[in-house]
Amino acid sequence: MFDHLLLLSTVLLFLPLVITVPPPGGAPPAPCRRCCDDLELQKGPPAPQTGDQKSDLNQMPEVRTYINMTILKGDKGNRGDRGTPGKSGEEGATGSRGPMGPKGTKGQAGPPGDPCKIQEAAFSVGRRKSLHSVDYYQALVFDTEFVNLHGHFDMFKGKFNCHVPGIYFFNVNIHTWNFKETYLHIMRNDKEQAIVYAQPSERSIMQSQSLMLPLELNDEVWVRLYKRERENAVYSDDVDVYITFNGYLIKPTLE
Repeated sequence: MFDHLLLLSTVLLFLPLVITVPPPGGAPPAPCRRCCDDLELQKGPPAPQTGDQKSDLNQMPEVRTYINMTILKGDKGNRGDRGTPGKSGEEGATGSRGPMGPKGTKGQAGPPGDPCKIQEAAFSVGRRKSLHSVDYYQALVFDTEFVNLHGHFDMFKGKFNCHVPGIYFFNVNIHTWNFKETYLHIMRNDKEQAIVYAQPSERSIMQSQSLMLPLELNDEVWVRLYKRERENAVYSDDVDVYITFNGYLIKPTLE
């Protein structure tokens, strides 16, 4: 590239000298003739030239230099560093709500919860068969289930097991037997809480007992027959339910 520039500079330097050399003998250069000069002579003699017009013939012609920039173009430079991000534009308007997507698949079942967190408990059971006590202490077992929420009442043992600590209400209803004593206790674990009693009589009657008890976790509430010297019995039949035992939670200890 430097050799091209040097050659171009040399040509431009000597070009005026070649053009301005006068002809030998010092004679002024002959004026240029045009193809239309003969027509102008027919119209009349040319006007005499002034001194300025004569001097223009001896002046050096104007030389305009031209540089081809394509030969001066260098190699492509490296890419510059990335500029800093501009400011965020104005927030656009909220778009319309899109269509509802397809329903997802059913998730897996979660782990079982803590039984103590179940804040409800209730049961209602009955007995359709009469019972004569044969032992001094005998649990009253039931054969009919009306309500047994979460299975807290054990039908085989005839006992309610507390899964939710709190205050409970209990009620027992029995039908006496003619000429026989009726003697029962509402039990909390192994301790008597209330009695249901009827003396022997010619007439059979309905007896009832109710109470509220505070229970702790795993306490048991049940009905026990107590036999003394006389025969102890409760009456029922296969048609109607004469004997019932009920209980439910009034207020849990922890809410």
